[in-house]
Amino acid sequence: MSGDKKFSLLFPRGTKVDYKKLENSTFHDLGLDLICKEVTSEPKEQTVIAEILANMTSDPAVTNYRQDVFEDLKNLPDIRKKLVELFDKIEFNKQYGVIKKSKDEVEGLWFLMHRLNQYRDYITCVDALKDCLADERIKSEGLKDYRKYIEEIYTDAHFHELKKDLENLTTETSDIQSVTIGMNLNQRLEAISMGIISVNNKPFKKSGLVGNFADSLGGDKIKEGTDWNGDMHYRQVDAAKDGSFSAIMNNYAKYTAANANPLMRNATVSSIAAGDGLANTPAQFDTILNKMLDTMSKNLRRTLDKYSDMAIGNIADVIPEFVYYIRFAEYMISLEKKGFKLSKAKAVSKGDGASMDAKGFYNFKLAVSLKDTHELVVNDLVFDDDHTIYILTGANRGGKTTATQGVGLLFALAQGGVYVPADSLTFAPVDCIYTHFPADEDKTLDLGRLGEECVRFKEIFTAVTSDSLILMNETFSTTSFEEGYYIACDSVKALLSKNVRTIYNTHMHKLGIDAEEFSKDSKSKASSLIVKSDGGKRSFKLEVAPPEGSSYAADIAKKYGVTYEMLMDDGKASSKAQSEEA
Repeated sequence: MSGDKKFSLLFPRGTKVDYKKLENSTFHDLGLDLICKEVTSEPKEQTVIAEILANMTSDPAVTNYRQDVFEDLKNLPDIRKKLVELFDKIEFNKQYGVIKKSKDEVEGLWFLMHRLNQYRDYITCVDALKDCLADERIKSEGLKDYRKYIEEIYTDAHFHELKKDLENLTTETSDIQSVTIGMNLNQRLEAISMGIISVNNKPFKKSGLVGNFADSLGGDKIKEGTDWNGDMHYRQVDAAKDGSFSAIMNNYAKYTAANANPLMRNATVSSIAAGDGLANTPAQFDTILNKMLDTMSKNLRRTLDKYSDMAIGNIADVIPEFVYYIRFAEYMISLEKKGFKLSKAKAVSKGDGASMDAKGFYNFKLAVSLKDTHELVVNDLVFDDDHTIYILTGANRGGKTTATQGVGLLFALAQGGVYVPADSLTFAPVDCIYTHFPADEDKTLDLGRLGEECVRFKEIFTAVTSDSLILMNETFSTTSFEEGYYIACDSVKALLSKNVRTIYNTHMHKLGIDAEEFSKDSKSKASSLIVKSDGGKRSFKLEVAPPEGSSYAADIAKKYGVTYEMLMDDGKASSKAQSEEA
C-alpha cells in the first residue's frame, strides 16, 4: 500500500508533531478531569479523552485539522451512527483475534480458522468504511484523507488477492461437514488409540454410514473386521497417558463445543452432560485435528501467512480517535439544546495580530453545573503586545478564578479539536498550559506555603516559552502584603521578558495599579483587568481598567455583618430585646 501504514485523525498525515503534556495538577486545576467524566461514563474512554486533551502542540495546522474533523462528525449524525456500529465490530474482532499460545506451539487449525474469520471481517470493514466515507457532505481534510487511505487499502493489489484467496479458502473449508474417527479398544472396552478414517462433505446421521453405537451393541450383529466400503485411511494419534476411555474423551473429544468451528460442524458423535467445562475444547481438540487434517492446515497457514502484515490493527488504531470526537460531539449537542453557545475555533500563527481574540466566552466547566444559560455571564478578552499579561483583580467570590480557568479551557478545548464555549475564538495555539493555583496543605509542610509557591513558580518559569500560557491564582498571597508584592513585582517583570501570555489574578490591587510601570522597558505589556462591581454587586464582567478601590474586604464584611455599623446596630438591637424581656 502506498503512503503511511499508520493514520491519525489528530494531525495531518506526514506531519511531525511535538507534544508537551499538561501536568496532572494543571489538568485538575482546569477542571478537565471533571469534564472527561461528563463527556463519557466509560473509564477507558475517559482515559483516551484525557490523553488527547493533555498532549498539546502549538502547531496551528494541527488545531485547524482537528476542528474540521470534529465539525464534520458533529454535523453528520448518520455517519456518526454508522461509524459507531462498524467500529464496535472492528474492536470486537481485534480482541477476538488475539489468541494466546506458547512460544514453541505451532499455529494450529483452530487458530488459523480465527485468522481466516478475522481477515474476512477485515474485508467487510474496509468495504463498509469505503461506503461510509464516500458521503459528499464530508468537508474536512482529515476525513477526506482517511477516505483516501481506505481507498488505497481497497485498491491495493494484495487486498484483491486476499479477497480471492479467502473466497477459495471459504469454499474449501465449508465443504467439510464431518470427520470419521476410528477408535481401538482393549478387552475391557477401553480406548487405546484413536485416529482419522475420512473427512466428509456431509454430516453424520443416526441412520446411514455410521449407526448409533448403543444400537449396535444392543441388538445388531457386531461387524466382522475393519473393512469399509470405500477408501479407509487411518493415521494413529497417540493415546492419553492413562489410556482410559474417559481420559481420551475428556482431553480430545468434547465434540459438542467443536460445532462452532466450520471444520467440525454437525460432527456430534456423543453427547456430554450439561455443565461440563467446555470453554477450552477447541484449543484442546486442535492438536488431534492438526494431525487429522494436516494437509488443509498447511494450505490454510501458507495462504494466511502471505497477508501477515495486513493487520486489521491499522484500522482499529484509529477507533479511539473517532470515539474522542464522537463522544464530545454528542455531549456538546446536548449542551446546545440547553442553550449554551459553542463555536468552531480558528488557529493562526503567533505574530499575525492578536494572539487570542475571544468574543462572548464563558467557563466551560459552568456548563456542567448549570441547567440552562440563565445565570451565564460571557466576556470578551484579547491577548496582544499591549495585553500580554493581565493582572486581574476584583471582589472575593466575584469570578476571578472562574475567568482565569475559563481562559485555560478555551485553549485546551480548541487545541483538542472540539468546539469552544464562546461566540468566536481566533488564537495562536500554546505549546503548553501552566497553572500556579493554591497547593494542598499536605504539600506545603516541608517548605511552608510561601516557600512551596516560590519553588513551583521557579519550575514553571524555567519551563515556559513565548508560546506558553500561564494562569496564576492568588500567587504569593500567603505572606504579608509587603513580602508578597515584592516577589510578585519581580515575577511579572520576568514573565514580560519571556513574552508569555499570562493571567495573574490577585487580591493585591497595587499590582494592577503598577502594571504600566512594569512594562516600561519591555516590548510586551502588562495591563490591569478587573471584574466590575455593579453598585456593590458582583457582575462577573471583565474590563480592562485600573483596580476599583484598594480592597474588597468591605464587601466581605458587609456580607457577614461585621462592619462597625452592623455590629453596633446588632448590639443595640440585642440590648433592647433583653430590656423588653426583663
